[in-house]
Amino acid sequence: MTVNGYKKRFLNQLPAFYDETERLSLFYLSMEFVLNFNKTDCVLNGNESISIENQQQIDEVFNRLQDNEPIQYITQQANFYGYKFKVSPATLIPRRETEELVEWVLSEMKNEPQKKWRVLDIGTGSGCIPITIKKEFPLAEVFAIDVSVEALAVAKKNAENLNVPITFIEQDILTTEYLDSYDIIISNPPYVRNLEKAEIKNNVLHYEPHLALFVEDNDPLIFYRKITQLGQKSLTENGMLFFEINQYLGNEMNEMVSEYFNMVELRKDLQGNERMMKIERSVIR
Repeated sequence: MTVNGYKKRFLNQLPAFYDETERLSLFYLSMEFVLNFNKTDCVLNGNESISIENQQQIDEVFNRLQDNEPIQYITQQANFYGYKFKVSPATLIPRRETEELVEWVLSEMKNEPQKKWRVLDIGTGSGCIPITIKKEFPLAEVFAIDVSVEALAVAKKNAENLNVPITFIEQDILTTEYLDSYDIIISNPPYVRNLEKAEIKNNVLHYEPHLALFVEDNDPLIFYRKITQLGQKSLTENGMLFFEINQYLGNEMNEMVSEYFNMVELRKDLQGNERMMKIERSVIR
């Protein structure tokens, strides 16, 4: 089969849960993964016959996509903030909303570009947040916590691949009683309530790690409350705490955080959903 033949197959035979734009994107990602072809290569070599070995690899990718498996788990990589990260079923796939959170953090750090920031990411997963911050701010001292040994192994590999020193710590934040002092704490913890599972797409529900996604309906802010309490004690003067949050729980978050801090900012993402929060520890002399 030729490259163009596979293009037609992806566009015409992938299941209906992919729209046309997604099908085309998946075709190009598959060609890049198997053939190392970019979009231009696909056009210039459209009538080129593909070897049997490579056809078998593309067919495997196609079959897994038919089962709604995320392309990032098939290729074992995802793009985030211009960097390529290794991902696995032990880690969430990095999302655009998290890029927006990182952009917010970086914009605050740029106010003091020569400062040797101490930054902690809680629930690091693939390590995309702390690694990106270290890449953008080499002077920063960056730490990352996760309860999952498997996720930490992926994060450590990403730090190695992107050549940045990060201190990774295996730790359950819910049983943590003390944190060192940090200028910035960031977290994108589990926040999807079980009652919201009906809204979750099957490619997320069936493949991404539930440990990193879901919380019980009766206490959906359990991670935020614990991290806020720890942050109250460990943030430096004028330190900042950043959260990615459940878009449906902005008011509840504001109410909870206001018990510990009085400088709270809620921000919408590019889709207009309340998904980010900045909390600042202001010390008045």
